[in-house]
Parts: sequence; C-alpha cells; structure tokens
Amino acid sequence: QVQLEESGGGLVQTGDSLRLSCVTSGRRTFTMGWFRQAPGKEREFVAAIGGSFGDTDYADAVKGRFTISTDDARRTLYLQMDRLNVEDTGIYFCALDTGPMTRVAENYDYWGQGTQVTVSS
Repeated sequence: QVQLEESGGGLVQTGDSLRLSCVTSGRRTFTMGWFRQAPGKEREFVAAIGGSFGDTDYADAVKGRFTISTDDARRTLYLQMDRLNVEDTGIYFCALDTGPMTRVAENYDYWGQGTQVTVSS
C-alpha cells in the first residue's frame, strides 16, 4: 500500500520561503510531483521529478523560484519554495506516477492529503 504524507506548509509573508516535504511508503514510482489547488480553482501542476537521472520539470509560474528534489532513497520528496507571493497560496499535494514524467494530474496514481500554504501580502 502506498502512502504519502505532506508537511511543511504554513502562513508566510510575500518574499518568504518554505520547504515542503512528502514522505512516501510502499512501492517506488518513476515520477514524483507536486500540484497545488487555490480556492475556487482547479488543481494545477507545480513541479515533477523523475527518470533515471532525476530530470525535473516546472510550471512557468514557479520556474526559478521553486526547486523539487528527493532524498537519495527517493522516499522523501521536497519542494523548496523561495520568493513566495500571494498567487502561490493554496493546498499543495504530492503525487506519485508509475509512468513517465507528466504534468497531467489524472496520470498520477497516488496522492497525499495536502498541506496548506498561505502567503499574505
């Protein structure tokens, strides 16, 4: 059974940083990703990491500010978020995909419960 548990969310001010973590158990998967959902909006892709060499992909809105990474065992997924702004507010979910790296949420097989990130101006 695959389990994912996110942590690290909180209330911060514009320009601050946060580091999200997602501890996973069960089967390892090819791709690990972060998504977020703002109030009244659909879930959107944030970043993904996968492949034999740890390839990464970022949404344009976070490129250059966020960094996705894993521990050596690929059991814990991280999202370092710098220079946060109010548009980054939302619930952040980690997800695992048994297939190739993708931005499509429907392709991810396992999901965490999410952690709230709130950025105030």
